[in-house]
Amino acid sequence: MEQQNTPVIPKEKFRTSVGGQALMEGVMMRGPKRLCCAVRRPDGGIEIDIKELPPKKWYEKVPFVRGVFAMIGSMITGYRCLMYSADIAMQNSEDSEPESKLDKWLDEHLGEKFQNALMVCAALMGGVAAILLFSVTPTSVVGFVSRFMPLGRWGRVVLEAVLKMAIFLAYLALCSRMKEIHRLFEYHGAEHKTIACYEAGEPLTVENIRKYSRFHPRCGTSFLILTLLVSIAVFSVIPWTGTALRVVYKLLFLPMVMGISYELLKLCGRTDNLLTHIIRAPGLWVQRLTVFEPDDSMIECAIQAVTPVLPENPEEGQW
Repeated sequence: MEQQNTPVIPKEKFRTSVGGQALMEGVMMRGPKRLCCAVRRPDGGIEIDIKELPPKKWYEKVPFVRGVFAMIGSMITGYRCLMYSADIAMQNSEDSEPESKLDKWLDEHLGEKFQNALMVCAALMGGVAAILLFSVTPTSVVGFVSRFMPLGRWGRVVLEAVLKMAIFLAYLALCSRMKEIHRLFEYHGAEHKTIACYEAGEPLTVENIRKYSRFHPRCGTSFLILTLLVSIAVFSVIPWTGTALRVVYKLLFLPMVMGISYELLKLCGRTDNLLTHIIRAPGLWVQRLTVFEPDDSMIECAIQAVTPVLPENPEEGQW
């Protein structure tokens, strides 16, 4: 384990680029230069894993382009961290399965590169599944309904938007009812509250963090709901000449949708005015389905995760 840097708490409230993700029995935090996973072991201890982040490429700094790479990178990194946390949380567990001969052979002969390739493939497959569920399915359903009922162009646009939002919200609501996912969402709350405490300029203690809101405007949930809303706006102006062709158009325009959504999220994170309050409102509302109040042990994990990634100079981490 690397030596942790000593964080400098800002003297006044500000917005930081530090972000994170809930893990299985833990939290991942990402700062300007480091990424850290803190996972609660079955014996009650906390396993810490710190990694240095590579410098940003030029295309990761270009407005409207960086959002696409940020989303893809977050999916890959998030999946890798989730798998790491699962390995730690399930150590010596009765539910864990012994490593198979195939797994041992793959580890010995293909090693980390093969595992990284699997992580990338799994993350991309998850992205494809999400596109099919939240984008292709509503369009296909509307195309089917329009065969038997004359909806008109705007009728199809409205029905598609309603179906897209309904599927998304129903999916989150069902996930939150699962015991394991509900606990994951509690760690999500610990992540948010810890970042809020840091941005407020207070020392990172359980007592200080506990009093902050579990909702945060730069949450990944907010990014997802922004992406859905922007996609509805963008795709409403695309001609509906056929179901299959519309699906192709939506896939082609998806990078633009992600780019716009990311810039809106950054705008909401940097400024406070009537416009940004309106933009961030849907994301904050939907977080009621994905962010729950954590217990003190979860907050302790979040503190352990965020401490190593905080910049020595808070100004370096401004959002």
